[in-house]
Amino acid sequence: MKAKLIDGKSIAELIKKEIATEVASMIDQGLEAPHLAAILVGNDPASETYVAAKERACRRVGMTATTYRMPVRTSEKELLSTIEFLNNDPDIDGFIVQLPLPAHIDTNNVIEHIAPEKDVDGFHPRNIGRMLLGLPAYLPATPAGIMELLERSDIEVQGTHCVIIGRSNIVGTPLSILLSRKTENANATVTLCHSHTTNLAELTRQADILIVAIGQPEFLKADMIKPNAVIIDVGIHRIPDAKSEKGYRITGDAAFKEVAAKASAITPVPGGVGPMTIASLLKNTLLAAQHKVYKP
Repeated sequence: MKAKLIDGKSIAELIKKEIATEVASMIDQGLEAPHLAAILVGNDPASETYVAAKERACRRVGMTATTYRMPVRTSEKELLSTIEFLNNDPDIDGFIVQLPLPAHIDTNNVIEHIAPEKDVDGFHPRNIGRMLLGLPAYLPATPAGIMELLERSDIEVQGTHCVIIGRSNIVGTPLSILLSRKTENANATVTLCHSHTTNLAELTRQADILIVAIGQPEFLKADMIKPNAVIIDVGIHRIPDAKSEKGYRITGDAAFKEVAAKASAITPVPGGVGPMTIASLLKNTLLAAQHKVYKP
């Protein structure tokens, strides 16, 4: 392996220590600890794991965490009622609705019902619009985490050609905006690719920084990158593996071994982007408690 590992786990731990210091300062001043709530509909294993990780992270930095678990048969009306309750609960600084939701619930309608000032996932149209205009906003957690990961890993973004594979509203599209911003740690030229891009490999081989968030295990191969490119792998997949003690192995959207042999730096899976997503969520919750985005 040639590539340097971009250690998201270590960087996320450093961010959490910084957040914990601020939370302790708030408590010393007689203020309440920031309070993050999560709504989990159904019992999707990946969602359960993710919410549990968020709860642990909150406790480690001194925040309060509450999870509202609702059965998979919960109606959209019932879910919106819970959201309205949290919107109006002064003890809750921010909350998330864990995605994906069951098929009978309209995800966009649910997101639009979250109060923008409590939308610490950064998905509400108002937060997305403010981000687009460069105004203070809660940034979507994964794109914000990737930006922080690049900056704290001393990876130069300004003047580079960044190619993103995947145009989701959660990662690809907002990340393209953040990378192209006229700011010190951005100023990149961005190409946003997707499943209908006809000359995909031709474009990815032009990338100085390549972000793969297409949701397909080991999609990115070594022949799709140029030598010494930086690879940010957003995907995470559990693949059956009879040789593994657990019966499965974890992989990302990049074929790690062959890509790492050609890249200059790469995020591992797990331990790359995932921890940064949770750190960014905690950061948004702290901002919400401090009223630094939306003034009371």
